[in-house]
Amino acid sequence: MTAVDGTAVVLGLLAIALAWPVPLLLARAKWPAAAPVLAVALWQSIALAGGISMIGSLLVAGLEPFGDDLWSRIGGAAASVFHGPLPADATLLNAFLLSAAVLLTAHLLLNLALTSARSRRQRHRHLELLTLLSSPLPDAPATRVIDHPAPAAYCLPGARSVTVLSEGMIALLSPEQLEAVVAHERAHLRQKHHLLLDAFRSWKRSLPWFPIATRAQDAVALLLEMLADDTARRAEGDAVLAHAIRIVDETGTAGTALGAPKDQRTPEQRRQALLAREERLVAGHRTVGPMLRATVIATTALLVAVPPLLVLLS
Repeated sequence: MTAVDGTAVVLGLLAIALAWPVPLLLARAKWPAAAPVLAVALWQSIALAGGISMIGSLLVAGLEPFGDDLWSRIGGAAASVFHGPLPADATLLNAFLLSAAVLLTAHLLLNLALTSARSRRQRHRHLELLTLLSSPLPDAPATRVIDHPAPAAYCLPGARSVTVLSEGMIALLSPEQLEAVVAHERAHLRQKHHLLLDAFRSWKRSLPWFPIATRAQDAVALLLEMLADDTARRAEGDAVLAHAIRIVDETGTAGTALGAPKDQRTPEQRRQALLAREERLVAGHRTVGPMLRATVIATTALLVAVPPLLVLLS
């Protein structure tokens, strides 16, 4: 086995690990709720490193007969495609692996672009409907109110970002609780959480046969809710926000915001997410130890750096 073969094998094994056991362990871990920023960064690095490892393994193995290093192999493969002939030791397997690398890269990038474009169109159409069916909250034009008895609160990012409340939500919560809910939704807008969610939705749509893609999307969505909670709790306090979440949960309509962007979770999944957020607030501020924090930071950095380096140095 050559050094190039070894690099392809290492990248392939890393891709397998990052596609199944590593995300599964992270999804089951308890510490992310205490450090959602670290956990979101780790999820991002897993997704990025997994994609690069998968494509890199195919690319390195497919390019092996075309030169002595990565750039000469890329140049040799391009010359063979446009001018020929193929190297004597190039096989049908090499052609298959190269084609798979190119197609997988195109598939992932195209799905990311389509997911982002689809989300923007949906948000634009939704904003047009809101303009007709809602009215601005007095003294807060960026917050709009829907005349509906079901409690609902969500945000709509875009060029004209808005926070949406229903009359039912306003009637259900105290002024302090309502302020906490609004602070939570505005945190989503300010921190651009929709961009990260679009990326993980794209991952799920690109690889629907990977159950872990769904688990990753759900885990990141919950962590982003916790990040927004951290902003709201600083403004209004843990007890106020936890009580607001409990009230919404007890109505039995959690997550069924009228006209809200489509939520594919089941009612039970939405309720479990609310319970996890409430329990976290009731437990107070928790932190991870310095050893775990350093380990997560180092792991995140290595996942971002190692797969590209392995490909470049092959």
